[in-house]
Amino acid sequence: MTTSTETLTASLMAAKKAKGMSFADLEAAMGLDEVWVASLFYGQATASKEEAEKLAELLSLDPAITAALQEFPTKGSLDPVIPTDPLIYRFYEIMQVYGMPLKDVIQEKFGDGIMSAIDFTLDVDKVEDPKGDRVKITMCGKFLPYKKW
Repeated sequence: MTTSTETLTASLMAAKKAKGMSFADLEAAMGLDEVWVASLFYGQATASKEEAEKLAELLSLDPAITAALQEFPTKGSLDPVIPTDPLIYRFYEIMQVYGMPLKDVIQEKFGDGIMSAIDFTLDVDKVEDPKGDRVKITMCGKFLPYKKW
């Protein structure tokens, strides 16, 4: 039986809260990046059997949730298409403003192609600043040139 993404996310978040753990705590315990672990919670990644069992041990998950973590998800299918959460919407807005400029700069440096979201890492850091702490997001993806045939 397949567990819905919403049920999976709610169950995992409740278990994490009950154990008083953060994604950084899970990163330390599992040896996997906190952003990747969070993507697993939202049904956007697949855990190996060992990873699912380790998370189950850490969060006291039931077998159905542990099994669901190992299923191949439909990625990028979070609703709504235009986000309404203010933090997520800000990324949408950033791409509206800087998407084409980023595309042009990347293609000037690398040629005609795209940045992989598969061979990819994403890091979030806190940068302390006397005028207000800052969020530093680093995306690192392999460049994939378009093939000619």
